[in-house]
Amino acid sequence: MRAVQVIVRGTVQGVGFRAFVEREAQALGLDGWVRNRRDGTVEAVITGDDAVVDRMLMALRVGPPASDVEGLTIAPHAEVVATGFRTLPTE
Repeated sequence: MRAVQVIVRGTVQGVGFRAFVEREAQALGLDGWVRNRRDGTVEAVITGDDAVVDRMLMALRVGPPASDVEGLTIAPHAEVVATGFRTLPTE
Protein backbone atom coordinates (compact mmCIF):
# COMPACT_ATOMS: atom_id res chain seq x y z
CA MET A 1 0.00 0.00 0.00
CA ARG A 2 1.11 3.52 -0.77
CA ALA A 3 -0.31 6.93 0.12
CA VAL A 4 0.69 10.16 -1.60
CA GLN A 5 -0.29 13.80 -1.50
CA VAL A 6 -0.30 15.40 -4.94
CA ILE A 7 -0.46 19.06 -5.91
CA VAL A 8 -1.38 19.57 -9.58
CA ARG A 9 -0.37 22.86 -11.24
CA GLY A 10 -1.60 24.39 -14.49
CA THR A 11 -5.06 25.00 -15.89
CA VAL A 12 -6.78 22.62 -13.49
CA GLN A 13 -9.71 24.58 -12.05
CA GLY A 14 -12.94 25.22 -13.92
CA VAL A 15 -12.22 22.39 -16.36
CA GLY A 16 -13.76 19.39 -14.59
CA PHE A 17 -10.46 18.26 -13.06
CA ARG A 18 -11.85 17.25 -9.66
CA ALA A 19 -14.66 15.23 -11.24
CA PHE A 20 -12.08 13.56 -13.50
CA VAL A 21 -9.89 12.67 -10.51
CA GLU A 22 -12.81 11.30 -8.50
CA ARG A 23 -14.09 9.24 -11.44
CA GLU A 24 -10.64 7.80 -12.24
CA ALA A 25 -9.83 7.04 -8.60
CA GLN A 26 -13.15 5.28 -8.05
CA ALA A 27 -12.69 3.23 -11.24
CA LEU A 28 -9.25 2.15 -10.00
CA GLY A 29 -10.53 1.34 -6.49
CA LEU A 30 -8.37 3.94 -4.77
CA ASP A 31 -9.10 5.70 -1.47
CA GLY A 32 -8.60 9.39 -0.75
CA TRP A 33 -9.89 12.79 -1.73
CA VAL A 34 -9.45 15.73 -4.10
CA ARG A 35 -10.08 19.47 -3.67
CA ASN A 36 -9.35 22.83 -5.25
CA ARG A 37 -6.95 25.13 -3.45
CA ARG A 38 -7.28 28.89 -3.35
CA ASP A 39 -3.91 29.28 -5.12
CA GLY A 40 -5.35 27.75 -8.33
CA THR A 41 -3.91 24.27 -7.86
CA VAL A 42 -5.71 20.99 -7.19
CA GLU A 43 -4.68 18.84 -4.22
CA ALA A 44 -5.33 15.12 -3.91
CA VAL A 45 -4.49 12.37 -1.45
CA ILE A 46 -4.41 8.95 -3.09
CA THR A 47 -4.06 5.61 -1.30
CA GLY A 48 -3.85 2.14 -2.81
CA ASP A 49 -1.57 -0.54 -4.22
CA ASP A 50 1.72 0.84 -5.59
CA ALA A 51 1.01 -0.04 -9.23
CA VAL A 52 -2.50 1.42 -9.10
CA VAL A 53 -1.29 4.65 -7.50
CA ASP A 54 1.30 4.90 -10.30
CA ARG A 55 -1.50 4.52 -12.89
CA MET A 56 -3.43 7.30 -11.20
CA LEU A 57 -0.38 9.58 -11.16
CA MET A 58 -0.01 9.00 -14.93
CA ALA A 59 -3.68 10.00 -15.39
CA LEU A 60 -3.13 13.16 -13.31
CA ARG A 61 -0.24 14.19 -15.55
CA VAL A 62 -2.67 14.21 -18.51
CA GLY A 63 -5.95 15.29 -16.89
CA PRO A 64 -9.27 15.82 -18.67
CA PRO A 65 -9.33 17.31 -22.20
CA ALA A 66 -9.91 20.95 -21.14
CA SER A 67 -7.03 20.95 -18.64
CA ASP A 68 -3.38 21.84 -19.17
CA VAL A 69 -1.26 20.16 -16.50
CA GLU A 70 2.07 21.93 -16.02
CA GLY A 71 3.40 19.65 -13.28
CA LEU A 72 2.84 17.58 -10.17
CA THR A 73 4.40 17.78 -6.73
CA ILE A 74 4.23 14.36 -5.07
CA ALA A 75 4.96 13.68 -1.40
CA PRO A 76 4.37 10.71 0.91
CA HIS A 77 1.20 10.98 2.98
CA ALA A 78 1.18 9.45 6.47
CA GLU A 79 -2.31 10.30 7.77
CA VAL A 80 -5.07 7.69 7.74
CA VAL A 81 -7.50 8.12 4.83
CA ALA A 82 -11.14 7.02 4.97
CA THR A 83 -12.29 4.24 2.65
CA GLY A 84 -13.61 5.46 -0.70
CA PHE A 85 -12.78 8.53 -2.77
CA ARG A 86 -14.53 11.89 -2.52
CA THR A 87 -14.33 15.56 -3.42
CA LEU A 88 -13.76 17.98 -0.54
CA PRO A 89 -14.55 21.71 -0.38
CA THR A 90 -11.94 24.22 -1.52
CA GLU A 91 -9.21 24.91 1.01
